[in-house]
Amino acid sequence: MFRIMVVDDDPNIRKLMSKVLERSGYEPVPAKDAGEALELLDKKHIDLIVLDIMMPGKDGFALTEELRSAGMSLPILMVTAKEAPIDKKKGFIAGTDDYMVKPVDEEEFILRIAALLRRSKIASEHRLLVGDTVLDYDSFTVSKSGETSNEALPQKEFLLLFKLLSYPNKIFTRRQLMDELWDMDSDTDERTVDVHINRLRERFRDNGDFEIVTVRGLGYKAVKRK
Repeated sequence: MFRIMVVDDDPNIRKLMSKVLERSGYEPVPAKDAGEALELLDKKHIDLIVLDIMMPGKDGFALTEELRSAGMSLPILMVTAKEAPIDKKKGFIAGTDDYMVKPVDEEEFILRIAALLRRSKIASEHRLLVGDTVLDYDSFTVSKSGETSNEALPQKEFLLLFKLLSYPNKIFTRRQLMDELWDMDSDTDERTVDVHINRLRERFRDNGDFEIVTVRGLGYKAVKRK
């Protein structure tokens, strides 16, 4: 059973989220603030953290930065009332893996947790298998199962492909991909994502395991063909 920490200073929200997690087969570990969260992390193995931002004392941004600085790579899902783009940007810079705005849809909440846990497993193994296609995170290469040859990709192209294939059928906006894969302080604009997507499509136009689909007006998603 996966153990999910819920860090929120509102006892009603902690209780509600814990019940939602329990119904989905997870073991919730509630914490009222950053201090209690750090104490529990020293005592228990935690697979994922659901984290509020606005808390007394150390807020969610500061806690995330502290955990990342300490080398902790467990997935973090920020769930907060702060919906401004600048807050989301600050969250990703701090090191969160995903970001939801309250009030959250329970089904989407559980789906995102499942995706983050799956992505965490993939990251720990450093390999992603999609049909017969193998992505090796350590070497930035893509190969076919049973074949000796592999294709090395430029770093950004590989990371973009790895991100999309880690969450099949999930739509990512250009801005989301920019925020996570490029330096947010650079002068690069969202058209850069389009250029890299086109290069990936050209490279893998004959690949029968997946395709990258444009979702008009929104962004991109990867779709498995098998």
